[in-house]
Amino acid sequence: MEDLVLQERYDLVMGRIAEIAVEKIGNETFEEYFERVAKFLLLLDETGKFIQAGGLKTAPIEELKERNTALYADVFPENYEDSYANPAVAVKKLGDEYGREFSWLYVKMRSLIADIYRGSLEDVVAGMELFVEVYGTVAYGISEGKLPTGKEIRDILYWFSSDYADRNAETRVREMVCPDECFEADIIMNSDLFDIRYLFAYGDYVSENEIETAKYLASLPEETIHTMADTYTEGFRIGFEVTGKDLSKKKTVNLRYALGFERMMKRAIENFAKLGLKVVIGRNSVSGGAANRQYQYDHKDDIALFLDKNYMNRRIDVLKTAFEQYKEDANGHAGPAVQETFGEADFDPVNKPENIRFTEEQNKLWVEFLTKNGAVMREYIIPEERSFTIIAFPVPEIGPVFKELFDETIRLNTLDYMLYRNVQQTIIDALDTADYCEIKGMGDNRTDLKVNLWKLQDPAKETIFENCVADVNIPVGEVFTSPVLEGTNGVLHVTKVFLNGLEYRDLSVTFKDGMIADYNCSNFDTEEENKAFVKENILFRHDTLPIGEFAIGTNTTAYVMARRLGVEAKLPILIAEKTGPHFAVGDTCYSHTEDVKVYNPDGKEIVARDNSVSLLRKTDPSKAYLNCHTDITIPYDELGELTAVRKDGSRVVIIQNGRFVLPGTEPLNEAFEN
Repeated sequence: MEDLVLQERYDLVMGRIAEIAVEKIGNETFEEYFERVAKFLLLLDETGKFIQAGGLKTAPIEELKERNTALYADVFPENYEDSYANPAVAVKKLGDEYGREFSWLYVKMRSLIADIYRGSLEDVVAGMELFVEVYGTVAYGISEGKLPTGKEIRDILYWFSSDYADRNAETRVREMVCPDECFEADIIMNSDLFDIRYLFAYGDYVSENEIETAKYLASLPEETIHTMADTYTEGFRIGFEVTGKDLSKKKTVNLRYALGFERMMKRAIENFAKLGLKVVIGRNSVSGGAANRQYQYDHKDDIALFLDKNYMNRRIDVLKTAFEQYKEDANGHAGPAVQETFGEADFDPVNKPENIRFTEEQNKLWVEFLTKNGAVMREYIIPEERSFTIIAFPVPEIGPVFKELFDETIRLNTLDYMLYRNVQQTIIDALDTADYCEIKGMGDNRTDLKVNLWKLQDPAKETIFENCVADVNIPVGEVFTSPVLEGTNGVLHVTKVFLNGLEYRDLSVTFKDGMIADYNCSNFDTEEENKAFVKENILFRHDTLPIGEFAIGTNTTAYVMARRLGVEAKLPILIAEKTGPHFAVGDTCYSHTEDVKVYNPDGKEIVARDNSVSLLRKTDPSKAYLNCHTDITIPYDELGELTAVRKDGSRVVIIQNGRFVLPGTEPLNEAFEN
């Protein structure tokens, strides 16, 4: 009965949208907008009928490409300057009072692509009814000689988002922890992965990058696919083993992967099944092609259109209700297994004044929301009982070196971890005698930093640094610690670095007692823009962050490989952090698990798991965690010296002029010589 009612609502709303596409309301400006959006929704309707008729399995590849292109063409870079999805265009055509609201509405309609492919009729109907409601409000206002105000339109969008927050939360949590009826897993396990037509079953944009990725994986021998997947799943298993967590209590694992890697994921699903785990794959767990990264950047802060205290509290309340509904499933969730990609084309974002932006008050609200949201998640998916793993592979977009780089990346991911474990233990033994470390740049690098270290009470049984080999963070190659904030001072600088897909030029961060006191970059023409860029994307809108991690990357093989192939700027942070000392701003690596004892292979307990910010969890938990952790790496060729300084002033040099000089670390320099 419920399905019949939904179908009736769908038929009614589509009938009205067909009329809107040709209707005249006496205002050409708004007529053009509603006509364009209505025609897009009619295209969605036709797409849904094509899917229901089995077209995804029977249509030739060229038709599938054409249909996929038609859904995303409006936001392609060549069309974006005339698209209402572009806030600058919407403001120009509809005015400052309405432009942002109507751009938001169109983007909301575009999000229905995913719902059409997943068969989520309720979400499709709700979205289309919102469009018709806004149209009716505007058309009525025009007929009465008085347009609704921008606030009136914004209120409609606000109440829609608020009213459907419970539905969205239920969907989000269900897809996160419940393995039943997994849309993506069904594609992986029941498709012919040697026929690239399966790529078009998701509804995501499929570029040549994804097509060539799938073709390349289809060309690889089964043995290679097994090596890739086995390294990935074994890293997840070892993550539980080395931390003493009981994997047998868990029922599900969240697969996160990029379009084109389904052959690897199929093997991974089979491996996880042997560990007693079913996979869950939410709609945001699969990364498809980017039709236009500027489009994504323009709308990253769209929630600011109506973010206020009531809306924030509503989102938190419905999230808690959803987790209560799936409490048992959440308790059995083991964490994420992440497969990332690197090598995509460079992206230099443009900051547009027309974009929806957070006010200072909303900045604080958003930070508060993320803190509360994280607390709810941790209440049901207990950090002390979960783990993760992460691995990365290049994509064809990186250019002619793709195949060689892919093979080299597989080699990196399977390096001899015992060699690294032993050399890294030598480094740790030296660092355990230190009071603090000094890090200085060379050449154009202005780094001049003192990092204060934890003081050991029982050196025979305790250690400051973790000996990190290939488990949760693949590939091998780092030792890391949570530094003491007090006494950690100076400047961290890198001439160029890519973080979370964004490039930063001349990034500098100044620390005072371990907290960020100043920051800047040279991406834009004005200091105001540069500081705002860093604050939004590295500080995640916090006024300051602590230095949560100090690490020394030891994977010189990765560094030399990247330099030889000319892809050092393209490395993901997962690999880049292993190619020099790095510093994370935000939470420590032990965030929310500080009280869980962890040990190095030599049996010593890693005691530097806390800092003075994370310790606030004992008195004021709301201030203890920042819900972010961003690694910034100094490459070897910008590193003048990294020295451990003892209490008596004696110095033990670990790295000098970009080379390891500590006795016992000579094997790490062999990569530079080959």
